[in-house]
Amino acid sequence: MAITKTDFINFTRCSRYAALSEIHKEKLEADISYEDYKQNEEEEKKRELLAEMFDSDETDLTKKENKQLNAMLPFYKTVEIEAGKLAKKYFGGTSIYAEETFNQESFEFNKNGIKYVCYVDIYNESNDDINIIEVKATTSSKFVSLASGHKKMDKYSIFSFDCQKNCYILKEELEGYPLEEEMPIDNYNKERNKLFDKFSSVGTYVYDLAIQRYILEGEYRSSNNADKLKDVHYYLAVLNHNYIFDGTYENKKALYNPDQDGNELVVFIDLTKITEEYLLRLEAVEEKLERFLFNLDASPCDMGKWCDRKGYKECRFFALICGKMIPPYNSSLNYLHNGAGFTTETGEKIKGLDLINHGYLNLLDIPEEWIKHKKHHIQRDAVRFNKVHIDKEKIKAGLNCLEYPIYHLDFETMPCPVPRFKGEKPYMQSPFEFSLHIEHAPGVCDKEKDNYIFLAKTFDEDEREELVKMLIKYIDPSKGTLFAQNVPFEKGRIKELAKIFPQYKDPLMKIYNRGFDLMWLVNTKSEMYENLGFDAERSSLPNYYSKDLSGSYSIKKTLPVFSDLSYKDLTVKNGTEAIVAYATYNQMTKEEYNLYYEALKIYCQQDTWAMVVILAELRKLCQENVKELTYS
Repeated sequence: MAITKTDFINFTRCSRYAALSEIHKEKLEADISYEDYKQNEEEEKKRELLAEMFDSDETDLTKKENKQLNAMLPFYKTVEIEAGKLAKKYFGGTSIYAEETFNQESFEFNKNGIKYVCYVDIYNESNDDINIIEVKATTSSKFVSLASGHKKMDKYSIFSFDCQKNCYILKEELEGYPLEEEMPIDNYNKERNKLFDKFSSVGTYVYDLAIQRYILEGEYRSSNNADKLKDVHYYLAVLNHNYIFDGTYENKKALYNPDQDGNELVVFIDLTKITEEYLLRLEAVEEKLERFLFNLDASPCDMGKWCDRKGYKECRFFALICGKMIPPYNSSLNYLHNGAGFTTETGEKIKGLDLINHGYLNLLDIPEEWIKHKKHHIQRDAVRFNKVHIDKEKIKAGLNCLEYPIYHLDFETMPCPVPRFKGEKPYMQSPFEFSLHIEHAPGVCDKEKDNYIFLAKTFDEDEREELVKMLIKYIDPSKGTLFAQNVPFEKGRIKELAKIFPQYKDPLMKIYNRGFDLMWLVNTKSEMYENLGFDAERSSLPNYYSKDLSGSYSIKKTLPVFSDLSYKDLTVKNGTEAIVAYATYNQMTKEEYNLYYEALKIYCQQDTWAMVVILAELRKLCQENVKELTYS
């Protein structure tokens, strides 16, 4: 059997994955073609890309048809191409990578009847060195943010950037570096150890590269070329979070030259030393892999972070088999802000999927004596007694903070891995649409007449300035309230636009300063309510809670509670589908384009109209003569 890098990762998730994949001993002689390998790895690249582009609250695009997945892939291809160009520039010598050769450089070795195989994104030979470069569509910020410092002093990254090599290097590898002046060694090692956590946001990429090294060294050793290993270096190529595109194009294609500060679009991270340390760990993992393959056992095993529940690398068997018993609503995992879990009578901490492993499936299965927070008692009462918690006084106080007119605003944005327009960074949320409903006085807002929509007509042309002009045309920056679900997102886009288009900075920043979040009324905002005279505990508790929320204040949960609006019959149903529709403009027929152009407007309009409706329902609740309502 041929085991790819992705197989290596998946088959060692847990003891039952291999058995559930129906891997049989008689198939262990099977091989894998380059085309099969590329398809396997390409799907993994897509998942990585989607993990960067979309947050977990969105619909999982990996469960959609390939047309939608494939809409995202060209962005990753661009990252690969640019990484290949920069490998030549900074490493010299010759490079082999997919865009320039039919096949990438590959390595393989056989052990105990299993063939381990991997292809390298960029294989570079320069002078006497070999550089193995794995391209990832993530950003350098994840690595740079591994930082610490002395108590009450500035924090410093564990990586240092060498601009001559366009490469991040661990500070311990720099001769004479005064590391202890920046942070205690224990703190440095604590951050460094995160590179070895294969389930963390950085460790997952390091683990991937370490498997590449394990297979390469397996080939070299099995072919009696172990002496060459001292000349091999290992790097990740990732997007530079500091890079700002200068807007240079050639034949309508972006040219990613160094920006005005000399930053390249892609930077390298030297992980030669880290992957060397990883090798001993991988020997133990490889032994586990063999055991799982040759002793197939599909019996249930504990669930954990290796399942990547609700993540973009969620095990394909999790929802169907392993996690099937988890209740879809009000499970033990649905307590508000409960990442730390619960403390048992004996002082043991139980959190996450361990609650399920221990048989605590439903929200009410958690023993009463474990519940320490009042907000969790509110949740339990909502489920147990079938009632709705409402703090009418807090909602009224919040409503009194609103200044009219209220500008209900929602942006649709494209978080493209590679910047498309001037002033953008990798993954910057570039607005291509907004819907604005203007509520002139409480309840005075017409769904159609008081709605203004901007939607870009093209994917390749920069229409952001037109968006800004329309925004400041209809929002008076001197009065009123900017209102949104998750207002920091809308404010963030406004602030970015003010920086990119400084000629509009004054009105945009005045709008920015008038932001108010719908969730401050439905859930809470402690600081605001304390300033309004409520005590700290009450200020921290939700203003509204019903069992239908199931521990979440996402728009998907709040909308059905407060309105009869539904997205299920819309052509575009969520933000992810909106991005995909916009990103595939150029692939559509004229009829498809017209259909999706209108569908995007309808979807975005519903987002802002939903806020108008919810606000009206909150006002109505405050007119009730009871503090808590019960379900009929």
